[in-house]
Amino acid sequence: MNNYCMIQNSKTFAFSAENPTGVRAGGSQGGDCTKLRPTVTIPAGETVTLVDAAGPGVIQHMWFTGYVGHHFIIRMYWDDQEYPSVEAPLSAFFGCAYDENFVDRDGKYPVLNSAMMLVAPGRGYNSYFEMPFHKRARITMENRGDKDEELFYIITGAYQEIPAEAGYFHATYRQEHPVQKGRTYTIVDGIEGRGQFVGVTLATGMNGNNSCWVEGEARMYLDDDPYPSIHYTGTEDYFGGSYGFGNDIIIKNYQTFSGLYTGMYAIYGDNREFYNGQQRFLLYHFHIADPIRFENKFRMTLDNMGWTGPRYDDYTSVAYWYQTLPSAPLMPLPTDAEMCMR
Repeated sequence: MNNYCMIQNSKTFAFSAENPTGVRAGGSQGGDCTKLRPTVTIPAGETVTLVDAAGPGVIQHMWFTGYVGHHFIIRMYWDDQEYPSVEAPLSAFFGCAYDENFVDRDGKYPVLNSAMMLVAPGRGYNSYFEMPFHKRARITMENRGDKDEELFYIITGAYQEIPAEAGYFHATYRQEHPVQKGRTYTIVDGIEGRGQFVGVTLATGMNGNNSCWVEGEARMYLDDDPYPSIHYTGTEDYFGGSYGFGNDIIIKNYQTFSGLYTGMYAIYGDNREFYNGQQRFLLYHFHIADPIRFENKFRMTLDNMGWTGPRYDDYTSVAYWYQTLPSAPLMPLPTDAEMCMR
C-alpha cells in the first residue's frame, strides 16, 4: 500500500519565504488575504540558506519560481559533510539549461512533464526526488549574478525514521561549449561509494550543419569496468526515441514528447528567423524503474556524433544519483559568464 494511505510516525515540515525556519506555526501571522513575505531577495554575490533541518527526515518536494536562471546555484549538504552533494545552476538542475529562452520554436512555454520533475508554463520548477538524511539537511542558494534577484520557493518533507540503507541524493553539473571534436562528452565520473545512478538531463546546441546529431552513443562503466557494461546505440535511443525523434522518417520533423521517465521536451531555435539557425534541444532520462547499481564507482559518457562522424556541439548536463557518504567532492563549476546560454 502506498505511503500516502498509511498513518505513520512522521511529521511534515515546510520551508518557504513565509516560514524560513520551517517550524510548526511559523508561517505568516498577518491573517486572511495578506502577503507579508512571499519571496526572498538574494543579493548579488551572496548565499542564503533555504533549509536547515535536523534529522532524521526526507525532502519530498521542491518548488521554485521568480528568478530561476543560471546565476542561482543550488547546493545541498547532507549530515554535515563539509562539501555539497548537490551543486548545479538552478535552471540546469531542473532540465532547463537554456534559461534565457522562454519560448520554444512553436511560440509556447516548454513543459517538462515527468514523474520526477515538472517545468510548468512560466517556469515553475518542481522536483519530486526523495532526499533522505539521517542527521541534517542544509540547502542553500547562491546568487552569482551582478544584481539582486527574487526567489519564490517552498520545500516540503517529513521528519521520520530513515532506513540505514537509504542512499543520499547527489547531482553534478557539466558543460562543454563546444564538445571537443572526436572526444566523448563526460556526463559524470569520479563517483566513489556504493549506490545507484538515477538519471540525467541534457541540453544540446547544434553548431554547424545538423547532420543527424543523435548518432552519439551512451556508455556506462560500473565499478572498475575497463569497457562499458551498459551501452546504448544512439542519443535519441537513450532518451527513449528513435530515428532522430521523427526527423529521419515519415514527417521529417523533430517532435517533442514528455513521458514519466524520459523525453525530449523542448526545441528552441526558429530556422525561419534570420541568423537563428542553431537548434537547441532539452532532454531527460530518469532511471527510476531501472536504477543503475554500482558497488564503488560509476562513470557515464555520451558521444557527440552525426552521420559524417564526430561533431562539436554545445553539451550541458546534470547527472543524478544516490550513494553512501562520504562522497567525493564534485567537479568545480564553470564561472558564471561561461554558463551563459542563449
